[in-house]
Amino acid sequence: MTPEMISEIYAATAVGVGVILAAAGLGSAIGWGLICAKTLEGIARQPEMRPALMTNMFIFAGLMESFPFIILAFAMWFLFANPFIGAMSAAIKTLGG
Repeated sequence: MTPEMISEIYAATAVGVGVILAAAGLGSAIGWGLICAKTLEGIARQPEMRPALMTNMFIFAGLMESFPFIILAFAMWFLFANPFIGAMSAAIKTLGG
């Protein structure tokens, strides 16, 4: 396995991690917007349901907020403990002898 192959794998992994983190941030932002918008819409329709709607909003917002952190953990795993290097080495050993 040459240094060029290793650097190509790391470069492709870095691009993939960037796309993953961008998608997680965008998904979380869209989720926050939808949660808050629907809560305000529900409060406008039935003001007496405000406490129940706010409680549900904070529960779902907490769940929505955990999503980017889980994705960040996976992205850091791909970046720092790159599993593709070992897989490539094993494939080269099996095919190349």
